[in-house]
Amino acid sequence: MLGYVGAKTGLNFDLLCHRAFGTKGSYLPSLMISLTQIGWCGVGLAMFAYPMKEVFFPNAGNGLLWLMVIIIGVCITCSAYFGVKGLEIVSWVSVPLIAILGGYAMIKATIDGGGMTAIFAKSTGGLTLFGGIALVIGSFVSGGTATPNFVRFSKIKPAVWTTIIAFFLGNTLMFFFGGVAGAFTGKNDIFFVMAEMGLMIPAIFVLGANIWTTNDNGLYTGALGLSNITKVRKRPMVLAAGALSIVLAIWLYNNFCNWLTILNATLPPIGVIIVVDFFRHRDRYMSDDVKLRTVNWGSIAGVVGGALVGNLVHWGISAVNAMIAAVICYFIAEIVYNKKQA
Repeated sequence: MLGYVGAKTGLNFDLLCHRAFGTKGSYLPSLMISLTQIGWCGVGLAMFAYPMKEVFFPNAGNGLLWLMVIIIGVCITCSAYFGVKGLEIVSWVSVPLIAILGGYAMIKATIDGGGMTAIFAKSTGGLTLFGGIALVIGSFVSGGTATPNFVRFSKIKPAVWTTIIAFFLGNTLMFFFGGVAGAFTGKNDIFFVMAEMGLMIPAIFVLGANIWTTNDNGLYTGALGLSNITKVRKRPMVLAAGALSIVLAIWLYNNFCNWLTILNATLPPIGVIIVVDFFRHRDRYMSDDVKLRTVNWGSIAGVVGGALVGNLVHWGISAVNAMIAAVICYFIAEIVYNKKQA
């Protein structure tokens, strides 16, 4: 739905927030998405640095790990700053390779492990259904909320549908690749899963290219949000976002699942508020001349109320609870506001 709104209006995420939350109210969702995108970049840095250290320098201390994170982070930040066109080429190469190698790893694991039933009969611990759903939603909710940044140039319906199908198909395949091969090898890191199956060298190139392109987009989104808040041009904000991702990298990597759980409960209200507000006030989104509120307290109340419910209510699916609460808070606050204006 956010992709549809972005393509329909031609507005990026932060400009949509101007309409939904107000010119100053947009700072809240911009900050939330910026920090989570920067955090994802940090996780990506550590996700590449850790395997490199374990494979090539297993006896080295954390000093080398930090050095590798810094070097990788600086390289990716520079590419985001200068806008390297070659990253599109890297994406064209890395995505098919991930699909091929991931598919091979899943098929090999299924054959060698005696079938899906035998593989998933092994267990290293318990995870509830709702807990699993939370991790799945948390893994893509930040990037999914920022979808308008990348589909706002799509002026034809097939382009929007292609984005939707590719997003869900790609995520589903990646979960299958990692889930089946990971259950077979007992590893929880895709690099070590592939290395365990004799695919170490391809894993290095594929993981590196994948993280590089993903982090480049993440820094772009994070910088746009910071630019919306500070009114500083995007390029300096790319440097700030890159530096922060380096600082947070190892801590976020070591607390990855907890972080995903928080994202799952906190971010969904932002997207649902934008969508609901768009369909209620479509004219506000389709014109550049409309006068915007400084702060739309209904939208702010929706995000805050939804995030509180998502994090504090522990039954059901947190993301769904958060979105329902957000919409209810939004409409209540809007009714109160309209009565005061009458």
